[in-house]
Amino acid sequence: MRPPARRCAPSQPPEGEAADLGAARRQDPPIWLFDLDNTLHDASRAVFWRLNGAMTDYIEAELQVSREEADALRLHYWRRYGATLMGLERHHGIRAAHFLAQTHTLPGLERDLHMPPSHRAALKRLRGRKILLTNAPAEYAKRVLTALDLSDCFEAVVSIEGMRVFGELRPKPDARSLRVVLARLKLPSHRCVLVEDTVANLRSARRLRMRTVWMQHYLKDNPHGPEAGLALHGKPSWVCARIRSLRSLHAWT
Repeated sequence: MRPPARRCAPSQPPEGEAADLGAARRQDPPIWLFDLDNTLHDASRAVFWRLNGAMTDYIEAELQVSREEADALRLHYWRRYGATLMGLERHHGIRAAHFLAQTHTLPGLERDLHMPPSHRAALKRLRGRKILLTNAPAEYAKRVLTALDLSDCFEAVVSIEGMRVFGELRPKPDARSLRVVLARLKLPSHRCVLVEDTVANLRSARRLRMRTVWMQHYLKDNPHGPEAGLALHGKPSWVCARIRSLRSLHAWT
């Protein structure tokens, strides 16, 4: 596999940005921001179909609508806001804590989680600080990290509960939330690299001068995730590199 490109030119370079972003990489190690589902493990196989069913069940019961209406609302809010919860909170007064607790129980989840051993080893050897940045709830994220033996890889876990701006839920791809996270953790954006399976999230990060890596390992023939049916050939202008293995990230350090 060819290593990721050493440069990344955004479609509209921010004023004053250096042309060679590789220079910053040579001076300081990257600060890695990793998504969780379909980036570090195969969520399409183990999680998404269960979550979809659990969220539809929840909407059907709480809003007293038909199964078909509940499923349509789940999809509509996910596509509009990036998270079903955001639409339910905004338009129906659903409490986030209740929704997350009820929909992410997922009995027996651990036995179905899968991550290639080579990816795990590559992540643990990767030079630089590592932070998990996920639209999933904190309890679920910690559960998955523990099952995958990745708990000691990350210095912090930023979950959906920590993605509020002025009291309003703003999950990825909202750039305002990303700015808040960078400020809270005192992270210089030019040193940050977001590794994600969702291209919309990468676009927001690139606007903030972060470097972006599109992880495609789990996206082929994916029937459930955010990138279902997306063409994986080529890459958008806001994506610095596309990879299929976490081992490719070692070329960035």
